[in-house]
Amino acid sequence: MPSTTNSDSPWRHLPNAITLARIALVAPLVWLIANHRFGAALVLVAVAGASDALDGLLAKRYGWQSWLGGVLDPLADKLLLVACFVSLDLAGVIPDWLMWLVVGRDLVIAAGATAYHFLIGRVVPQPSLLSKITTFTQIICALALLLKLSGLLPLPDAIDATLIWLTALATLASGVHYVAVWSHKALETRRRENA
Repeated sequence: MPSTTNSDSPWRHLPNAITLARIALVAPLVWLIANHRFGAALVLVAVAGASDALDGLLAKRYGWQSWLGGVLDPLADKLLLVACFVSLDLAGVIPDWLMWLVVGRDLVIAAGATAYHFLIGRVVPQPSLLSKITTFTQIICALALLLKLSGLLPLPDAIDATLIWLTALATLASGVHYVAVWSHKALETRRRENA
């Protein structure tokens, strides 16, 4: 009987299946937040977080990592985060400009990655420290707002404003950083090819 610890296991696609299930939570999450069902939205966020931990654990424990998983996992996380900010905007909780900044940054990165893939070569996701800080800041901001709105964590308005501005600054800085770094990589690759 084949070992379940190698890449030939029939279970090797389970982490990707869990990630796809997490992506399927995006639409209900938007609906719940936009309709002010913040408690239920928090439960959904908790399920998404648990599934994220589970698919990562399975992939690492059994050696089921794949290029597809490396792309799908951060994509799922990003879609859920963007969904949170879009729906918080729809619910009138955050300013429009913050939602557009979060969405705009990710669209610029996605467009850049697509262009790089077709013009230069395969993109290997390499989140920078600044990108990780941005993701962490966005998660804290969205969770804090959901906790406050659900009545579980009463926060002063000054905290909300601080989290919103920190998220905006981190998002803007990491977007500019990504454009600069990947533009430099593309130019260097082209220069080497033409040398």
